[in-house]
Amino acid sequence: MNRIVFIADFFAQQVPGGGELNNHELIQILRKRGIEVLEINSQNVSPSFLQQQPEHTKYIVANFVALTEESKHVLQSQKQYIIYEHDHKYVKTRNPADYDNFIAPKSEIVNYDFYKNASGVICQSTFHANIVESNLKLENIYSVGGNLWSAEILDFMYKISQNDKKSTCAIMNSNNWHKNTADAIKLCKVKGWQYDLIPNLKYKEFLIRLGENRKFIFLPKTPETLSRIVVEARMMGLSVITNNLVGATKENWFSLKGVELIDIMVGKRKEIPDLVEKILK
Repeated sequence: MNRIVFIADFFAQQVPGGGELNNHELIQILRKRGIEVLEINSQNVSPSFLQQQPEHTKYIVANFVALTEESKHVLQSQKQYIIYEHDHKYVKTRNPADYDNFIAPKSEIVNYDFYKNASGVICQSTFHANIVESNLKLENIYSVGGNLWSAEILDFMYKISQNDKKSTCAIMNSNNWHKNTADAIKLCKVKGWQYDLIPNLKYKEFLIRLGENRKFIFLPKTPETLSRIVVEARMMGLSVITNNLVGATKENWFSLKGVELIDIMVGKRKEIPDLVEKILK
């Protein structure tokens, strides 16, 4: 394998979200391994674009809300691809928490054939993979149990983890309803805890601000496939107060924090790309 087309709704240089940052690091690692990686926004993919690609090209499909049905059909019928899943795009609402035991009725399942025909569906945690398996009943589902950060950022978080903490609780000030900032604030007020409401900042500035606190409060309303920010909080030495919707909390490494957890994520920098290459060969 020496050429990959990476399809996503957005890339890190366009939207600095957690999924996009993870994808960016995967792309960089694959390129360092000598693989040509072409990035293309899903809205710019067409059947003719796919047909024009060299025959040996493989595909990684991340977020694909803007990918047309025609392009999905070409991929699933003629190309080899994996889905690097960051949420739940097999459910109409993209929120399995709407249903008992996270299992949607068949009438709410979408993109089934697209998932079925993938060489692999890579999920962010065992929690995430179990929900996908429960809904789709497929055998091509994998859990990577972690995320990707650059070596520089991992070292940056290690340094923050060594600093003294304020006896305050960090809360991410998000406008996304499913991140549920309001209930995190309410919990702090009920408990009489001081809190630091962290706004949208540049990535390193955000990490510095998060890492100054002793606790991180996060009470999402939808299943978090992993929750990159929860893992970042733990890597920087914070304790975490959350609910049962966070995939990271169910991984066997979640009891670790600081350098021990950073070492786990350093290992993911080899483990995750290795899995991608193995599936696509």
